[in-house]
Amino acid sequence: MNPPPPATPGAREAVTPQALRQQYESGATVDELVTASGLSYGTVLNRLHDAGTVMRSSWQTRRMRQNPQARRRLAAHLRTLYKQHGATLTELAAAAGETRRGARRLLIEAGGTVRTTQQTQRVRAAARAAERYKVALSLRARYEAGATVPELAREHSYSVATVYRLLHQAGTRMRPQHTHGPAHDPRKRP
Repeated sequence: MNPPPPATPGAREAVTPQALRQQYESGATVDELVTASGLSYGTVLNRLHDAGTVMRSSWQTRRMRQNPQARRRLAAHLRTLYKQHGATLTELAAAAGETRRGARRLLIEAGGTVRTTQQTQRVRAAARAAERYKVALSLRARYEAGATVPELAREHSYSVATVYRLLHQAGTRMRPQHTHGPAHDPRKRP
């Protein structure tokens, strides 16, 4: 909803193409020029075109208005997320409130190198393996302190097979298995 137009028709004509161009080039958006001038969106675009204005995209306007130090800090933060934590461009875009393309641009500005999909998958797989090994070591410590495999499975919401696999991965020396319940007589048959 635009504000009401100026009272006199001459007031609309006083907004020259050159004046609109100067405001636009100093950072105003077309929508802001429409609001300030009371002209229609199409009229503002036509007058900017008549003045030979080179139009910007929305991201160029955001970049123009952004604080350079804040932009550098954001770019450095995104690079850290990307390099050390294996974040994807989509995750960077969500963290920065940008598009994937904008996040990529910030990453490159901070000196980062964009990975291929396969490289990202390898980085993430390595991070998951390291995390899983930490879990395996903590399970080993609890097992060696006397916890049973079923107890560990319940505590960590894992299956018994997963706990055994993680304990094996951590190089755990397993205790001898024993049967629970009544002794079985091999001679008795039902």
